[in-house]
Amino acid sequence: MRIWAIANQKGGVGKTTSALCLARCLADLGHRVLLVDLDPHGSLSRAFGVPAEPPPKGTYDLFDGASIAAVARPTAQEEIQLVPAQAAMATLERRSATQPGLGLALHRALQDADGDYDYALLDCPPTLGLLLVNALAACDRLVIPTQTDPLAVHGLEGMLRTAAMVERSRGRPLRRQILPTLYDRRTRTSHDTLEQLKALPDAAVCPWPIPMDTRLRDAATLATQPRHLAGRGINAYRDALQWLLEIADARPQEAAA
Repeated sequence: MRIWAIANQKGGVGKTTSALCLARCLADLGHRVLLVDLDPHGSLSRAFGVPAEPPPKGTYDLFDGASIAAVARPTAQEEIQLVPAQAAMATLERRSATQPGLGLALHRALQDADGDYDYALLDCPPTLGLLLVNALAACDRLVIPTQTDPLAVHGLEGMLRTAAMVERSRGRPLRRQILPTLYDRRTRTSHDTLEQLKALPDAAVCPWPIPMDTRLRDAATLATQPRHLAGRGINAYRDALQWLLEIADARPQEAAA
C-alpha cells in the first residue's frame, strides 16, 4: 500500500479537495483507496455525509489501538473507503504529553492494513501537531497543495522545513511534491507564483496546475456523484495524478528534481 499525506501548514489551499479528487481519480483507475480524515474539523467526512453527531467510529479510535478494518466505512464509490474524523481528535495533543507512542499510532494502524488497499490518502490538518506528525511519519510521499498566491509560498516553506525535520527523525526518505492549486492563468500573480514554486530546491512541482473551477467547490458532489466527473478542474487532477504515478518509482533525487 502506498501512503500519501496531503498536507500544508496553511489553510484554504485545497487540501481536502485534492485528497478527494485524487482518490476519485485513483478509484476510476481501479485502485482500492483508503481516505483518512485527520482534520478535527472533518470537512472530508462531512463531504461524504458522515454526521458529527453522534460521533462515528473513526480516526480517534486508531490512537486507542483500533484497526482500520474496525473504523473504515464504505462510500458511494465501491473502491473508496473512509476513516472519518471525530471532534475528540482535538484532545490528542494533551494525551501525547503523558502517553508515549502516539506519534506512531497511525503508522502502526496503516501497516496492519497493508494489503487491504492500494493507496491510503491522508487529509491533514493545517497546523503542526501530533496529527500532522503522525501523517508524515507514516507516509512515503508528501503531496503539498499550494495556492498560486504569494502568501501561500511562505506557508509552503514552513511545510518543507517540517517535512525535512520529520525525514531526519524517521531515518528514511520522504518524497515531496508540490501541487499548485487555484491557478488563474489570466493573472500575472498566479503566473509569477507558479514560477517561484518551480524554483524551490526541495520538492518537485507538478507541471499541471489545478485551475480555479467552481465545480470543485462542492465537495459533497465530488464525494457522492457517480463515476466520470467532468470539468477542467477534475481533468487537471487526472493529469496531476498521472504525473504523480509516473514519478512514483523514480529514485528519491529524481522525484525531488
